Amino acid sequence: MKTLLTLALTLPLSLGVAAQTPMPVIPPTGHVHTPDVDLAYWTYGAPQPTTPIFAVNGGPGLSHLYMVQNDLWLHVAQHRQVIFYDQRGTGASPLTNPSAPQTMDAQVADLDAVRDHLHLNQIDLCGDSYGGLLVIAYAAAHPEHLHQLIISDGLASWDSIVHLFPQVFPDKLEAQAAAAKSSTASPEAQAQQGLRDHFAMIFYSPEKMAHYMANAPDLGFSPATSEAIAKANPAVDYTAALAKFNFPTLVLNGRYDMNVAPLTAWRMYKAIPNAKIIFFEQSGHLPSYEEPEKYLQVLNNFLTN
Repeated sequence: MKTLLTLALTLPLSLGVAAQTPMPVIPPTGHVHTPDVDLAYWTYGAPQPTTPIFAVNGGPGLSHLYMVQNDLWLHVAQHRQVIFYDQRGTGASPLTNPSAPQTMDAQVADLDAVRDHLHLNQIDLCGDSYGGLLVIAYAAAHPEHLHQLIISDGLASWDSIVHLFPQVFPDKLEAQAAAAKSSTASPEAQAQQGLRDHFAMIFYSPEKMAHYMANAPDLGFSPATSEAIAKANPAVDYTAALAKFNFPTLVLNGRYDMNVAPLTAWRMYKAIPNAKIIFFEQSGHLPSYEEPEKYLQVLNNFLTN
């Protein structure tokens, strides 16, 4: 039977706005060399009997930096090893082949290359936003290596996204378009500003948005990579694969996510056999930052049980 979980608990971990500081910037733990890219990865926590979890960032075209703007994943790493990696053409994973493809198949192969390099037969996956699309693609291609799946404010296809920015932020979008039209900045600078404008609309709490943005001057964004991924995957759709998922799956979404609205998550939850779903009632697109205590407990409970 499908389960709709609700939590209204007083949690022991305190991660208020002022306490949320980014994880330390450290060199990659290692690299996986492929013909197309040198994939940088980071491991947190020692290997344990528990299944390791890959935290797969969104974008497309972002590095993993935006996911480590608080220390939530360090808490997760107390009970299981956590692995991040930068996707091809972003952050610390530069392309070694300038004509390397940016198809979803190539992205899935990269994730599997990191798994194989670390000699991990079974892994858990937590995909955030566009990373949710990537982990769904991986789950469809390599169910033999997947233990448990978490889709956090994610999507199964571009067309499945319920995107509410035009309905909710018409004033901001019009102002941003006018500013871009009159800007004399370089295309790169305009793209970076466009991303920051985008991030300013994905939070539920203005206070948490301001704190996040003040602590994240660099979001690890590669506009060229973002554009290449969009062009290479115009009609990617894994909706039909969802019904075949036979591993534990948890779907998460911020209640006030105007970027990937809750109906997107609800449809995936209904399509995946025996899936569970949790909404975060005081979050937009980043519940891991806006409600980190609840997010941590939800992750730990699901991964443990």
